[in-house]
Amino acid sequence: MPSRDFKRTDRVGAELRRELGLLVHAAVRDHGLPSVSVSDVEVTRDLDWASVWVTALLPEQSKEAVKALNELAVEFRRSLSRSMRIRRVPELRFKYDDSVDKGERIEALLREQARDLAPAKDDAGKADGED
Repeated sequence: MPSRDFKRTDRVGAELRRELGLLVHAAVRDHGLPSVSVSDVEVTRDLDWASVWVTALLPEQSKEAVKALNELAVEFRRSLSRSMRIRRVPELRFKYDDSVDKGERIEALLREQARDLAPAKDDAGKADGED
């Protein structure tokens, strides 16, 4: 029997990501939460739990946003049970995804390093041209 390319957990996770993206967007708008978006959903093998990774527009408001989303998790789960064709919707745990913040920090450090090296090249070029 040929193996499947995608596991059931991957398919459920992708569907949850799509549905939760819409629900979280509406919650941000309706409840005045800090602006967040769903970046990934990881579902346990037994489909009992789903870790929902979110990114925030303003990282300093991430703890507040994750706390509010975890409080709304029961409502999200109820809404998902109506919209998804799945026997049992996993319990949701919202977590902050800091990979975007780390990427921006690395990019800023690289830009700073490049800026520091650029004058040294210009000075070296002038010295060679003057000889």
